[in-house]
Amino acid sequence: MTQRHRFVTNEPRIPFDFDVLYEDAGIIVIDKPHFLATTPRGMWYRETALIRLRERYGEPEIVPAHRLDRLTAGVVVFVRDPALRGAYQMLFQERRTTKAYECLAAASPVRRPRYGTVASLEPPRVFPLLRRSRIVKRRGILQAYEEPGEVNAETVIELGAGEVVGNRSVRAYTLHPRTGKTHQLRVHMNSLGLPIVGDDFYPRIVERAYDDFSQPLELVARRLSFIDPVTHEPRVFVSRIPLG
Repeated sequence: MTQRHRFVTNEPRIPFDFDVLYEDAGIIVIDKPHFLATTPRGMWYRETALIRLRERYGEPEIVPAHRLDRLTAGVVVFVRDPALRGAYQMLFQERRTTKAYECLAAASPVRRPRYGTVASLEPPRVFPLLRRSRIVKRRGILQAYEEPGEVNAETVIELGAGEVVGNRSVRAYTLHPRTGKTHQLRVHMNSLGLPIVGDDFYPRIVERAYDDFSQPLELVARRLSFIDPVTHEPRVFVSRIPLG
């Protein structure tokens, strides 16, 4: 069924737009900027990647294959052919994709987390490391949190290759999530004493005006790869959005 756009008044304008990295008859892959939500939620409707895409292409049946947080930038896949929705959405639900994120965070010694484990993958070097814990996100509560119990979140964290010029208190990291819990990367980095630059939720909630775009969350979904479920060809998409 075709979804009709609702009428929205007084919706704030997000002054950033996406680039299209790839498109064919089945999918459209975009480079989503910070602050632009993937899909309508709360006060955001027309100022979302989904509705902008539908209006740009005149195709009201476009749907996302997966999502990124509004504050996270990077690669997002949308499906334009309704017959292919299940194939691409299951690709992400069954975790048959490989994702790499990049972030800027504190250049500090790793702190021992309260819950879960930290394991060096190339001892005696600290990085790369494997962070494992149990992350819970309750409805109606802004922050996710860690608690004792069965592990449901795993992230490999390594030092990034880029150099942060002029700020020795910050450095680049590359993050490889093995699971997909809400706010997983932000929670795991914060638990190590390495909160991501610009994070309004971790370690504490910072309230900003909806039109304050001065400090983006320095987290980008940099690289996404998978075997295309339709063509069976390898696909690799890389975000061009810079950090810092």
